[in-house]
Amino acid sequence: MDVSKPSVARMYDYLLGGTDNYISDREACAELLRMAPSTRELALINRAFLVRAVRYLAAECGVRRFIDHGSGLPTRPNVHQVAHEVDPSSEVVYIDNDPIVLAHGRMMLAEDPSTTSVLQADMRRTDKIFTSPEVTRLLRDQQPVAALFVSVLHCIPDRHDPWALVHRVAERLPPGSYMVISQLASDDAQLRDEVTAFMKDITHDTWGRVRSLQEVNRFFEGLELLEADEPVEVSRWKPDTDLSVRQATQEWIEYGGVARIP
Repeated sequence: MDVSKPSVARMYDYLLGGTDNYISDREACAELLRMAPSTRELALINRAFLVRAVRYLAAECGVRRFIDHGSGLPTRPNVHQVAHEVDPSSEVVYIDNDPIVLAHGRMMLAEDPSTTSVLQADMRRTDKIFTSPEVTRLLRDQQPVAALFVSVLHCIPDRHDPWALVHRVAERLPPGSYMVISQLASDDAQLRDEVTAFMKDITHDTWGRVRSLQEVNRFFEGLELLEADEPVEVSRWKPDTDLSVRQATQEWIEYGGVARIP
């Protein structure tokens, strides 16, 4: 692990107020905040959306099994902690290929190794993920499963077709399962190009891109959106307080929603 180079997971950790980051990550975030001043608020908004979506699926839809693609560094409350508030038997598989994420994830397993797993895999490797013992266990009796793609699809380049990835996962889940999707989006083409170029540069061209709202809408084709008629800026998805973080500017947003697989 070369900490002299920024990591997307550690940058996100820094924006959320975490401590598992280094000077390279903080310097990259400073430049990102120069280009898009609302980035820190956007990260907090997205994390709150993740918590609301998991709680909604567990409490109101009866979901007890979750697959978190590109889970990132643990930030309380984590997916399994939110789900366990509803039902301590809820099962969660976290998927990531970042070494520091895996190290922290394995420490997290000590909380409840019987219901929580961490799988080292690139989230694009759908066949590997869905033939792993961790995930096949979730599919054992065709109960609904929620697949999470929260603020990660912008990390996948177009050449790797993130839309096909989402639909491959949906096809492998039991009928009546759910998808939670959000991604960085903007209809400002100049902003999209500037931030995408910066992120590609610091990740050595292993990042995807900021997409337009219409491009994000494509992730939901064939799915039944819940609690909204269309994808939304995620602070508007079932807000549970009037005191939540707001973006002072909206040069880009986290855009998405929760959907059911017919």
